[in-house]
Amino acid sequence: MLKFYMAFFLALLLGICLSFPILKICKKFHLSQTILHYVDKHAGKSGTPTMGGLIFIFAIIFSSLFFLQGEILNSVLALATMFGYGLLGFLDDFIKIKFHKNEGLRPYQKIVGQVGLALIFAIYTFLNVGGKLEFFGLSFDIGFFIIPFVVFFFVAVTNSVNLIDGLDGLAGGVNSIYFLFFGLILILLGFEQYALICFATVGALLAFLIVNCFPAKIFMGDTGSLALGGLMASIAALSSTELLMPIIGLVFVITVISDILQVLHFKRTHKRIFLMAPLHHHFEKKGVHENRIVLVYILITLVLGLSVLLGYMALAGVI
Repeated sequence: MLKFYMAFFLALLLGICLSFPILKICKKFHLSQTILHYVDKHAGKSGTPTMGGLIFIFAIIFSSLFFLQGEILNSVLALATMFGYGLLGFLDDFIKIKFHKNEGLRPYQKIVGQVGLALIFAIYTFLNVGGKLEFFGLSFDIGFFIIPFVVFFFVAVTNSVNLIDGLDGLAGGVNSIYFLFFGLILILLGFEQYALICFATVGALLAFLIVNCFPAKIFMGDTGSLALGGLMASIAALSSTELLMPIIGLVFVITVISDILQVLHFKRTHKRIFLMAPLHHHFEKKGVHENRIVLVYILITLVLGLSVLLGYMALAGVI
């Protein structure tokens, strides 16, 4: 277990060391987020620096590569995929900053980029991992259909992580808990290299939260949220544990479903289901402070993660 702790602490230290220089650079070059005008409670956040995802992206990559040993091709691929999605998010953030608007890449451009990266990864997964899916000791082999499944999984995961990044500390807090429990489960399943990356991610995210918790000094931007989604999907696909994500990451699922329902219902009836979507903004509109929303989302992820972990511990005969 020592290497997991070391990866965690190295990523934490690197993240802390990177946080303030990156924050200073973002301020110097006015790399700030344009806030949606109809999120009235966020008006005071206008001008907050973005692209803060660079902090944990570099911390995760360096600390993981420092401690990874043996056959690390798949682990490097997961890190490379994270970096690829981070670049896509960086381009999106750059366009927002350059043209001073909240919309960067057009939706179809984002989807093309996400699907393109996911398709490459899906083909690799099929050729090297196979078409199996694991779920609490059960194994399903869907063969070639793993390719479209993984592509869909990537698009769903990356967009759900992107959507949940709407309150100070929300995406960072929920993801840190998710990766913590996912890493512990991967240890039980024998995927120690992927678990090491998860522990590095937890350390890097905790460092990022120092400058991102309320009131946020910097946002992760699409640079960070797409990178985290890409890493989450990559590790799940390589370990054939995709079906665990909707359970541990239930708040991600609820977030994206609330957004889809809002759009579809509005197009059909010109009425809204929620005061604002995604769901966390609905709660804000109802007068709930964002710190309370963040805490509840984190606690839900903690309870679900612990429940799944205990289930796998029981299967492994640990308890």
